[in-house]
Amino acid sequence: MSEITAAMVKELREKTGAGMMDCKKALAETNGDMEAAIDWLRAKGIAKADKKSGRTAAEGLIAVASAGTKAVVVEVNSETDFVARNDAFQDLVRGIAKVAVSTDGTVDAVAAATYPASGKSVSDTIKDAVATIGENMNLRRSAALSVEDGVVATYIHNAVSDGLGKLGVLVALKSTGDKEALNAIGRQVAMHIAATAPLAIRPEEVDAAVAERERNVFIEQSRASGKPDNIIEKMVEGRMRKFFEEVALLSQAFVINPDLTVAAAIKEAEKAVGAPIEVAGMARLLLGEGVEKEETDFAAEVAAAVKG
Repeated sequence: MSEITAAMVKELREKTGAGMMDCKKALAETNGDMEAAIDWLRAKGIAKADKKSGRTAAEGLIAVASAGTKAVVVEVNSETDFVARNDAFQDLVRGIAKVAVSTDGTVDAVAAATYPASGKSVSDTIKDAVATIGENMNLRRSAALSVEDGVVATYIHNAVSDGLGKLGVLVALKSTGDKEALNAIGRQVAMHIAATAPLAIRPEEVDAAVAERERNVFIEQSRASGKPDNIIEKMVEGRMRKFFEEVALLSQAFVINPDLTVAAAIKEAEKAVGAPIEVAGMARLLLGEGVEKEETDFAAEVAAAVKG
């Protein structure tokens, strides 16, 4: 069995909100596997799904940029929020997003593209900025969406400047209809995506591994009821239907009008647009998502230093 350390217990507690002893038991039951321990706690009804500690991995900015029927979103990280508020850094991130529009949107392509103001690659331009500003920076993520006919709507939540913020969304809508009306519904859907973070556009597009993991948790929870297998199967199927409704964009309740699903709201918007609308793609980048930055206990550091 793997050694269960205090750090592992602390991490699991921060991710799930479960008690210390429950976390220790979960890790022991799963041989120290963090993800399996989270599922074990969820199956026992002790933890909620995917509760995060809330710690942000990195500072920096998210930027969006558009050109015609194409748009991009990029994440550029810095070490501190102080630098993220720096005009030079904001200009750099905004410029990188504009450069990204001419690429396929992958990080490698954006990094290799020429940054007009410097005549160097984006990657080398960032290195120069590190030397000038004196803080580490990096292009972490990027995404691009385009349509042949339609719009790619963009949205920055709590923008700190034009096209810059901590959360950016793209949503691609295919339609031959009025582009102004199409962009209006696109922006509303992008705002919805910012608020709800859907896993996929349609239920059938939810990652199979994610769906299977949820199913297994539901099975374990249902078995605790002591009901026969045929009843458990129906219970699990019902919970899976609800799961897909909650995580798939088109089946979610529209945040701007919860009486409608997103699909129904788009259908209604077709009247103003004057043509059918298809959601062709979406991208959502939240600053620092997926990576935790190290946090230190300043009081403990001081105490340790005093002890020598």
